[in-house]
Amino acid sequence: MGAGVLIYLGNPPRTLWWLAPVGIAILGAVIYGRRARAGFGYTLCAGLGYFVPLLAWTGEFVGVVAWLPLALAEAALLGLAGAGIAVVSVLPAWPVWAAFVWTAGEYLRSLFPFGGFPWGRLAFSQPDGIFLPLAAVAGTPLIGLAVAMCGFGLASLVRTLVLDRQPRRLVAPALAFLLPVVAAFGALPLVGTDANDGTAVVAVVQGNVPRAGLDFNSQRRAVLDNHVARTERLARDIKAGRAEQPDLVIWPENSSDIDPYRNPDAWSRIDDAARAIKAPIAVGSVLVGDDGLPRNTMLLWTPQNGPVEQYTKRKLQPFGETMPWRSFFRIFTSEVDRAGQFVPGDKAVDFSMANARVGLATCYEVAFDDVVRESVKGANILAVPTNNATFGYTEMTYQQLAMDRVRAVEHGRTVAVAATSGVSAFIRPDGSVTQSTGMFTDAALVERVPLRSTTTLSDQLGPAPEWAMAAVGLVALAIGIVVRRRGRASN
Repeated sequence: MGAGVLIYLGNPPRTLWWLAPVGIAILGAVIYGRRARAGFGYTLCAGLGYFVPLLAWTGEFVGVVAWLPLALAEAALLGLAGAGIAVVSVLPAWPVWAAFVWTAGEYLRSLFPFGGFPWGRLAFSQPDGIFLPLAAVAGTPLIGLAVAMCGFGLASLVRTLVLDRQPRRLVAPALAFLLPVVAAFGALPLVGTDANDGTAVVAVVQGNVPRAGLDFNSQRRAVLDNHVARTERLARDIKAGRAEQPDLVIWPENSSDIDPYRNPDAWSRIDDAARAIKAPIAVGSVLVGDDGLPRNTMLLWTPQNGPVEQYTKRKLQPFGETMPWRSFFRIFTSEVDRAGQFVPGDKAVDFSMANARVGLATCYEVAFDDVVRESVKGANILAVPTNNATFGYTEMTYQQLAMDRVRAVEHGRTVAVAATSGVSAFIRPDGSVTQSTGMFTDAALVERVPLRSTTTLSDQLGPAPEWAMAAVGLVALAIGIVVRRRGRASN
């Protein structure tokens, strides 16, 4: 369990990224040479040490009935990978094959349960680490592979030094430990930061909410008024010369939970803000469909014509916007009914805002490789409107910001993060944060940012590297099973 706790401590808001490979090393040392059953059990314990604290935010307002079962499910899936790692530990150069099995396990978690829950991938622990440039080569799977290989290589290296004490046997584990580090430094030239598609002045408005939690919706008019007021205040600062005129403005997810198509007063207030700031605004709204169910929708609102385009969130956050297995979990607590019944969208949409083509990944969507990849296709900047107020003062907002930073490098795009209550930020294409806000404060960030249309190698390769890594892991597992059976037969 201690290994999992170390991996957790390597995640933001802490900058102890190196603890992730150390945690992997300890886990590798424990399960090396053991049976698959033992590998599963030990890794399950490590998974609980990792996911229970990491996912505490999921139970902030619907209780432990969401948090602990989800953490257990994620730990069990990690345990399956641990069983596979124990099996391949009999192979030569086992740290390499173990890393591929780990990556296959992360791929499985991105697909299952609840349509995939990729939160907690090793890559998201590394926005401050040396492995971050690998995102530009093959995205989050390659970072995860590098961290895992480095950790398992360290375990093998220490084991060889302590037990074997034969210099010749140090070569393979030393290579497994050092190769990911060398590859990461070699990837640095692939991280582009130039403004090859011009620049744009972007404003991010964080209006804040009356209070944290799911209950903030009960004061949704106050949330809208907060964002209008903060935008109008920014407009006054611009007129007084205290801020630069923005080309476009990003409001957060849920900045207007009042459907402006059904509520003329909400329409009027948003229109007032757009006219005051004299720029198009991406407005986070909740639209109610003909079926009476809500859609989490970003609206492109112009000063001249009002709403002209919209994007509906495609990946909905379980235990918030949706409640998986609602009837089952209701047996244990009625709190599950506080979660929503939102309807997902079905396609990516870019917003044309001045000279920027804005790709959108709303909140939870930023955790999914395929969703973000589709969102940035054709875009020269990525916006991540988010509503962290639902999860109070937990670490969720910092975990999500780490994902935003990895995505910036993966796709070579500036990322503008707009949160209702924090943390809002500007992230450069190299993953560095140039401005950010505190939590539960009202703020407006304005910055001239680079627009980039260059396609990274990661974008060009798409999901193929992850499929290949998972396939290598499965092949190694199959070979490990055969080798073990032959070993038992010969005995």
